[in-house]
Amino acid sequence: MQESPYLEGNEFLLEKLQRLPFLGSVGEKYIKHILCLSKLRTFDDGEIVTRERSFDSWVYILFSGAVKIVKHGKEITRIDQVGSTFGEISAVDGKARSASVEAIGPTVCLAIDTSFMNETAEPLEQALFVSVLYKLFAEVIAQRLRTANEELVEVRSELERLKKSSR
Repeated sequence: MQESPYLEGNEFLLEKLQRLPFLGSVGEKYIKHILCLSKLRTFDDGEIVTRERSFDSWVYILFSGAVKIVKHGKEITRIDQVGSTFGEISAVDGKARSASVEAIGPTVCLAIDTSFMNETAEPLEQALFVSVLYKLFAEVIAQRLRTANEELVEVRSELERLKKSSR
């Protein structure tokens, strides 16, 4: 992995971040604050971005390339859409990573260090910033839950069909 320093003052990324679905509804002030907590990380093919059962505070936004999500050694999905996020569940619940993430080909991510998200000079500003981030995380998690529910219904329907056909 190659990693940049924290991106505070890197205004050139502001426009790119505003175009991403994850951050599109966030004001410029908050995106600048997110940049202060962020680094660019570049991964080679097959390199581990996060490891299942490990603890860290990083949330990732895919800038280029793709990743696969692996749980108990089995690939469960791939993420290849620029602007997609991963790693937000650990940031929300503070528990170990629920899956590993592995780069597919050269991959670049914006890595947001959520361990610093409670550090601002002004308590009200801190509360507003944290609430913006948690709202974004909740939107991502809600969409993933909807998708998982749809897949569960399909799997249960197929299981019922197989049970009936085997009788």
